[in-house]
Amino acid sequence: MELRWDPVLGEWVMVSSIREERPWHPDVSCPFCPGAEETGYGWDVLLLENKYPMLSLASPKPSGHWFYRVERAIGRCFILVETPQHDLDDLSDLDRDHILRVLEKITWLERKYVDVEWARYFMWFRNKGKEIGVSLTHPHSQIYILPFIPSKVERELANAREYYRENRVCLFCKILDVEEKDKTRIVYRNNSWTAFIPFYAHWPYEVHLYPRNHIQYMHMLSHSELIDLADALKKVLCGLKRIYSKPMPYMLILHQAPYRGDYGYYHLHIEIYGVYRGDGLLKYAAGMESGGGNFTYDGVPEDRALLLRRTIIERCR
Repeated sequence: MELRWDPVLGEWVMVSSIREERPWHPDVSCPFCPGAEETGYGWDVLLLENKYPMLSLASPKPSGHWFYRVERAIGRCFILVETPQHDLDDLSDLDRDHILRVLEKITWLERKYVDVEWARYFMWFRNKGKEIGVSLTHPHSQIYILPFIPSKVERELANAREYYRENRVCLFCKILDVEEKDKTRIVYRNNSWTAFIPFYAHWPYEVHLYPRNHIQYMHMLSHSELIDLADALKKVLCGLKRIYSKPMPYMLILHQAPYRGDYGYYHLHIEIYGVYRGDGLLKYAAGMESGGGNFTYDGVPEDRALLLRRTIIERCR
């Protein structure tokens, strides 16, 4: 287990051979169900240490390399078991108050690591569907406490900082203002949050959720904003589940400011990457995307936003 620096792209690669040992859709009892070895009973949302982590406080000091940069993979990897119910298909199947308790558990853990010396970034993410590589179907998400800032977030920070220097306005606030004026890409909104397919979407059903209040961290959200986030997640994920005959596989990622430092120009948001470009048709990050780094988009974001918005209105009441 170690971090290896890619000098060409300028980013860290997490290396962990223990990941090869994780169970893949086991035929035996589910390790996340109540009464399993790690879970016990009497809970509704449960935080567990990942048994097959990419990062660990016990990570050994690497032996190094004569040319390449190698660092210790210090960090924490958690599993957030979102419900005791094994047979639910998605987070959106939970009621709003239960989703709120999931969010409150995330916020509690985020606060806990604010002042930890090695911790640089808190990332909550959720993978849905075997097409994404989910190994266990019991509803769960993951949290990584990272010793570095993820490369995509680094790019966001750099562009947001430059935009603020030139315009004295938050880039994300400006994007939200544009989306609210255009209206054509908005799929759902409530008192605190706006969900939209970006003008520049990469994935077929890429939905971004922005709080209208300019904040940097989950723990800065008020209780009412957390309630509204639970509502927005339930509606958007329900729409993705019901838009086609098969539920949409997706990736969901929290983007917030790094721990420590002045990031007042940044704006917390959640990005969801729905990967079906049609009913049961997967969008692959293939040659151009993986090799060139630039996405192709088969369709029109405004058309897909209209279809998703109608699905949420008609089928997610």
